[in-house]
Amino acid sequence: MGKIIAIANQKGGVGKTTTAINLGACLGVLEYKTLLVDSDPQANATSGVGLDPHTVENGTYEVILGTSNIEDCILSTTSPNLDILPANLDLIGAEIELVDQKQRERKLYHELEKIRDNYDFIVIDCSPSLGLVTLNALTAADSVMIPVQCEYFALEGLGKLLNTIKIVQTQLNPRLEVEGILLTMYDTRLRLANQVVEEVRIHFEDLVLNTVIHRNTRLGEAPSYGESIIIHDASCKGSVNYLNLAREILQRNEMTKLRDDEKFLKDLVG
Repeated sequence: MGKIIAIANQKGGVGKTTTAINLGACLGVLEYKTLLVDSDPQANATSGVGLDPHTVENGTYEVILGTSNIEDCILSTTSPNLDILPANLDLIGAEIELVDQKQRERKLYHELEKIRDNYDFIVIDCSPSLGLVTLNALTAADSVMIPVQCEYFALEGLGKLLNTIKIVQTQLNPRLEVEGILLTMYDTRLRLANQVVEEVRIHFEDLVLNTVIHRNTRLGEAPSYGESIIIHDASCKGSVNYLNLAREILQRNEMTKLRDDEKFLKDLVG
């Protein structure tokens, strides 16, 4: 049975989509069958793996509204062992259309349960909001990973998100856990970034993941090629960071197939 991880933070620009794409891709190259679910109306995860959201006829919107079977909507990507449930721009209307429906927060849960056994991991890219589509993702997930940017307003809204998670745990999904807080866009040259890292680790202790995602030019340009970072440049800092994140997730979940990092990267780059 695959583990479902939602990548969520209502604050925009913190690296949710970058993390969803590249965590999924790195789990894939480590030979874990992974599904990336794009639940953001901006559909950046869809375009980030090389698909055009404008040409997606059936995706997350149709699955949540029950007009398409999830099996028929899943597409393969160029990244090994990585499939995607894509999004199109219609997803923005799901918030309104779900309002009057029964069990509106559980639509995605019921659909993902149908295909959960086909994957080792299912990674959900959430939108920068706490609306009904994000609630669907949190209700469907086993855990939530929270990317936090290493900047001054890093903790802004984090308390609100953690409170929302507690509400979901109490009312909708008692099995939901916090997978970890992921520090992103870290620049070692900036004193402020180091202060933010220290402050977050003091406040949240074991909730903070050991892996830190550094600022990296190649990481920023990969989506414009429709590629994950591991496909775009397997030897860059971004690839190393996200491989380390994938390995940390595997270790936290006591999963095996771990390889030697240096040998693996050498083999991948050739």
